[in-house]
Amino acid sequence: MNKWIIALSCCTLLYSTAHAQTRTVILSNPLDATRADELIVWKRAELQKKLGAIPAGKYIQLTDERQIPVIVQFDDLDGDGVWDEAAFIHSFTPLEKFQLSVSVNDQPAAIKAVVRAHVRMREKQNDDQFGPLLDSAVMPIHNPPTNFSVHRLPPWLTEGPAWENDKVAYRLYFDTRNDKDIYGKTTARMVMDEVGSNPDISYHKLADWGMDILKVGNSLGAGALAVSVRGNPGKRVLLRLGGQEVKKETFRKLADGPLRAVFRMDYEWEIGGKPVRITEEITIAAGQYFYTSKVSISGVPPGSRLVTGIANFYSNAPGNFRQDRAEVLYSHGRQSENKDFLGMGILVGKEDFFSFGSLPSGGADIQDTYIVSQSVKKDKPLYFRFYTAWEKTDPGFASPEYFTSMLKREADKFSHPVSVKW
Repeated sequence: MNKWIIALSCCTLLYSTAHAQTRTVILSNPLDATRADELIVWKRAELQKKLGAIPAGKYIQLTDERQIPVIVQFDDLDGDGVWDEAAFIHSFTPLEKFQLSVSVNDQPAAIKAVVRAHVRMREKQNDDQFGPLLDSAVMPIHNPPTNFSVHRLPPWLTEGPAWENDKVAYRLYFDTRNDKDIYGKTTARMVMDEVGSNPDISYHKLADWGMDILKVGNSLGAGALAVSVRGNPGKRVLLRLGGQEVKKETFRKLADGPLRAVFRMDYEWEIGGKPVRITEEITIAAGQYFYTSKVSISGVPPGSRLVTGIANFYSNAPGNFRQDRAEVLYSHGRQSENKDFLGMGILVGKEDFFSFGSLPSGGADIQDTYIVSQSVKKDKPLYFRFYTAWEKTDPGFASPEYFTSMLKREADKFSHPVSVKW
């Protein structure tokens, strides 16, 4: 079973388009522990193996044992006008078996949902206001970082796309740096449509919603991408995905709440003068302290590794551990820009894991970073989760034990996904 998307079991059910039949499915939590806001994603193609063909314009409807409808988000990820995935959330009690009725309907269940996940990209207009939300954008070739001594506002709100849920927010620099940053949140509401729109209000200072909490510098920040390739005999070269070798960079929004937000970054790159294609698909879901990155790579030299990392500034203690099918790298300490406690972590699957490491200050393009490497395999995407745990979001995160206990619970959940039985 794919641990990143909870898949449906392999059985065949019949569905008549003339008369929708109701089927029962049981979702089981194999852990003797709670799973708050567990995201369940069902692919349309998988559903059709169980329900038969689902015509265009039709939707599934879920109801629990009390006949209460469940909020379902329908996402058209390939842009063909027909939804490809249905996502919903359930908080499981320890060892809970949760029963749902599934039927095919003309309309989704009419339920008002609170928006708990959001992605946005907004471009600056001539009047120094930021325009509407964009579905896609192409980075100007070799777009440099904004010089704020010359320009009061960047060409894109917060210098690039931002994604958030009710716990944390992130941004990606839509320029040659191609780095990732963290906005700590003290509110559950979606704030990234406005943050940074007024140059007289600094997001580097604590506000009622939170603030920018990460120093990025020349590090890999909050999960930026690099590729390690073989160089001279016995040596490897680490290349940041960015700089002048990127020939084209494209942002595309795929899904935008209320339960999850998904976007894709496509890169046309070069390594040693040869073309490389990298696609990163980022998902953030309600109630979680992490985003998930799915990275597809083609054209890199044999033996290449995908590298990502955690910025290493100020006072922090790093660590790592293996738990069942998960490999986890983390750091914790007074390392936020607010000089308070911040924990960060990266979780990868054991089957793709290669090594942990660290990069010191000075002497290289990428510095001050705790790193994790994964082996690149042909036609196989790589995944990682990036965790953020700021004490102003949850006071418990001031404790390193509280933080590492959370990561160990996450490793358990990753290793033992919810099972689905029809």
